[in-house]
Amino acid sequence: MGRGRHGTRRPGQGRRVLRWSAMTLAVLILGVSGAGYLYYRHLNGNIKQDELNLGDSKVAEPTPNSAGQTPLNILLIGSDARDTEENQKLGGARETFGATPLADVQMLVHLSADRTNMSVVSMPRDTLVQIPKCTDPDDGEVYEASDGRVMTNQSLGHGGPGCTVATWQELTGIHIDHFMMVDFAGVVSMADAIGGVPVCVDANIYSKDSQGHGSGLKLEKGTHPVQGEQALQWLRTRYGFEDGSDLARAKAQHMYMNSMVRVLRENATLSNPNKLRRLAERATAALTVDPGLGTVKALYDLSNELRKVEPKRITMTTMPNRYVGARVEPTEDAEQLFRLVREDIALDGKDGKKPGKAAEKAADDPAAPDSEIAVLVQNGTGSDTLAPQNGRASDVVNLLVGKGFDEAIADPAGAGSEATTLVRYPSADLEGDARAVAKSLGIPASSVKQSTDVSGVTLVVGADWREGTTYKAPKTDDTTPDSAEALNGADDEACMQVNPAYTW
Repeated sequence: MGRGRHGTRRPGQGRRVLRWSAMTLAVLILGVSGAGYLYYRHLNGNIKQDELNLGDSKVAEPTPNSAGQTPLNILLIGSDARDTEENQKLGGARETFGATPLADVQMLVHLSADRTNMSVVSMPRDTLVQIPKCTDPDDGEVYEASDGRVMTNQSLGHGGPGCTVATWQELTGIHIDHFMMVDFAGVVSMADAIGGVPVCVDANIYSKDSQGHGSGLKLEKGTHPVQGEQALQWLRTRYGFEDGSDLARAKAQHMYMNSMVRVLRENATLSNPNKLRRLAERATAALTVDPGLGTVKALYDLSNELRKVEPKRITMTTMPNRYVGARVEPTEDAEQLFRLVREDIALDGKDGKKPGKAAEKAADDPAAPDSEIAVLVQNGTGSDTLAPQNGRASDVVNLLVGKGFDEAIADPAGAGSEATTLVRYPSADLEGDARAVAKSLGIPASSVKQSTDVSGVTLVVGADWREGTTYKAPKTDDTTPDSAEALNGADDEACMQVNPAYTW
């Protein structure tokens, strides 16, 4: 799809945006096309492709469990591109035609290693993030890292969806295996092919105000099936739901996605070959994916993995956040949510006994001899109530030297405060060294993190290790934060709250 490099719009101009991700996940769970349609080779030609990751830094793949299973992470991206007359009609004003598209919907779908559960994390479009340096694979244009934090939806304009993937990986530390992107027109065509999906409002709603703001959604109180343009209106509605924020819109998307999954699993009419074929045609034509998903067979195989999860084991969440002016930023609870995904912990709290971790995966670049590993030790033992413990970095340097890490030195500048002790490294060629340092001190592998904030292996002694020579990792809280507003996929009684100013 054309990305339109000129005429970039300013963030914050209250704009109606696409909310579509329910379509993509639901189509995947259905199977995109039945095995009988694989011979329709032209379907492969429908699928547009783009590079997976346009950033320089990589995130290590998760370690397989003892059964050899690994989780799958798929980033769903909704583009507000207005690069065709159809998209223009559905999505906005004339002056936005051909403008740089924005990634106005971003949802990470995490399929557990044992395929028993699925977690979905939405990131609000106006989340402030640092967009990393990205290189456009088509023309080689380099987009330098953002100067400070900007809205995450701008990442799509930095070379394509692969920069949105790079931005997510930088923020979350989660390895992303695939992405899928769709635009306005794709939503409507797929919604028409799938048919009605029940949605609920607790009062009559008309999403339109005197200034013309709103999606145009008009429904009576209660539960009603929506499809086509009305489905798009539901997914885009902000004016009329709850406080009118992007957070309320994300909640409506989650309800729609859950409902669609249930419809697709239960509605026998979707086994009709003609309907299934029509859905396959429209789905493949609507999607832009990474090369790993660039064939009908790859999409079908992925769908078979996703459909193993029952709706009751699907959990929808929104990244915990707080307001920064008119924008939002991740909170400490967001990092908790990201960690649960990284460690493949079910967000519904119903993990059974899982296969244990396999032996720790060897780093791509093995560790150097301990005596040759340069380690910078920072004092991050301060907290909200306590000043940093004097001399703590030097104490830990002595520990490391005693264990053979002769190149360990203390950072006189310190690190302020860090709740837990961490080992950071800047690039994959130092991952093995960082793991060796952590292992020597009993620091868990989950506390070894890649970071562009450091130039070499850096040990940050946190507030959880203010004294002593033996590190004791704190017990972790593996519950999903309340602020993530989790919604279970089997909840068929969820209903959107209507803002009284938009009722009739």
